[in-house]
Amino acid sequence: MKRYFILLAAALLMAGVAEAAEPNKFLKSGNDRFSIKVEPFIGAYLMKSGNMKEIDPNPPSGIHFGIEFPSTQQRPWQHYLNNPTVGLGISYIDLGDKVMGKALAMYPYIMINGVRSEHFNLKVKIGSGLAGVSEHYYTTENKPIPNKTFSTTINAYLTAGLNLEFPITRNFMVNGELGFFHMSNGRMKEPNKGANVLYGGVGLVATINPMEEERKPIEYPDLPYRWSINLTASSGIHAADQTDPHRFAIFSLHAGAIYSTCNWHGIGLGADLFYNDAIGNPLTNRGMYITTTERWKRMRGGLSLNNEFKFGNFTAMVDWGVYLFNPVRNLYDNDHPIYGCGPRPLFYKSTEVGVNEAFHYIRFGVKYRIFDNIYLQALAKTHMHICELIEFGISYQIPFIEKGRRANGKKIFHHRKGWWKDYE
Repeated sequence: MKRYFILLAAALLMAGVAEAAEPNKFLKSGNDRFSIKVEPFIGAYLMKSGNMKEIDPNPPSGIHFGIEFPSTQQRPWQHYLNNPTVGLGISYIDLGDKVMGKALAMYPYIMINGVRSEHFNLKVKIGSGLAGVSEHYYTTENKPIPNKTFSTTINAYLTAGLNLEFPITRNFMVNGELGFFHMSNGRMKEPNKGANVLYGGVGLVATINPMEEERKPIEYPDLPYRWSINLTASSGIHAADQTDPHRFAIFSLHAGAIYSTCNWHGIGLGADLFYNDAIGNPLTNRGMYITTTERWKRMRGGLSLNNEFKFGNFTAMVDWGVYLFNPVRNLYDNDHPIYGCGPRPLFYKSTEVGVNEAFHYIRFGVKYRIFDNIYLQALAKTHMHICELIEFGISYQIPFIEKGRRANGKKIFHHRKGWWKDYE
């Protein structure tokens, strides 16, 4: 089942690049500008796990490769976002020790323009994809110090940072980057300590433009809605312990109302319901929770602050929530220095991230519109910097057209192709 989840995640991530980089059908083939980027980098591990401290690896280093496509100025989301650049990146990473191994990551990314001047350009880079590692726990368990950072060959790869470009000629520039990346499997298999790296690099960018051609930017009308409702159902699998081969079901339900602050961003409130069958399951032996057969104790519910960043058919999501229904907080079997083994308050102090799960949670992910208002999505839920789970699901959006822009009595907006023709 995990193999299908990985394939679905890859399809969702690559769909965004395909949507953004597709040339306009009215332009001749070969006229689209693109860039090739090569950037060596070196980094530092953040929030090291105990096992990583024992291995004491050297600073991670490697090289980023990228192929980038500047805006064609022919799509609504490009117009709304001031003509960003999209790209496909490949990174080779030396993780700093033979036990840690090497990694190869592939990921689509977007660079949003910040400061633009004659002598330099500052851009914000966001990307996500998949990374393969050469060493993981089950291939190194016979070594004196096994690598418990990764227990799977395939891991999620998330990256963000700042790009500073210094043009030298029309088609050549020097690029500097300060960024962060995270690699883990989202507890699909244990152990799952993961790696968090802050890095910096300097490289070169060559822009290839075989034909000089001026394109007239297309201006599109604003999105005709302000409020929308999102309904989401998702599920996945969760590993209990590195010595336990069982996989447990997880699912979640989400309902939220989003207000569009502009054509590419929305903010709102949502309600979440989570179920994780690994919590307190008698089959687990991870020692994290008191064993219980009461399924209601494996459920949690909360309220969340939701953010959406829209790139056409592709949407990125970042939510922060607080548990209001949380039996898990009283299931720990280890003595807490403040609360002991007794009941804990609704808002409590966590002594160790990933062991005493926090009273709040973060969810981030991506979704891709497959038909009108229907999306496929991939989500990760974390407590602090430790991922609890990764899940995949389907979402339905209900946008309400503003009163002044309703035609023929229609109240619900449908994201069909060429929707802007009705609102020009």
